[in-house]
Amino acid sequence: MIETINKIYVDKTVQDRLAALRAERGVPGLVLRIVVDGGGCSGFQYAMTLTDAPEPEDQVFGGCVASDSMSLDFLKGASVFFEETLAGSAFKIENPNASSGCGCGVSFSVK
Repeated sequence: MIETINKIYVDKTVQDRLAALRAERGVPGLVLRIVVDGGGCSGFQYAMTLTDAPEPEDQVFGGCVASDSMSLDFLKGASVFFEETLAGSAFKIENPNASSGCGCGVSFSVK
């Protein structure tokens, strides 16, 4: 089930994974910070990092995903989830603003 919070939808899988990482690392304020940068093979790319706390200008969604206002323009309505497969595990973004992307899933272009 996806939780609707302001502009970014945070899946429970993200909240559960962040809760586990917070306990494992002993960092109660740990968040997944998502920033959209220019570059990549499609024009824009996601930069996802785990950080001890959000930046002062960040908005926090679902208590565990942070992003700055400039990136939120590109992420409005996006869904963030955590996926575990035999090949590995990763945080993923489904972005309705992306008109195309590349095979790596990190780079995209906007409509």
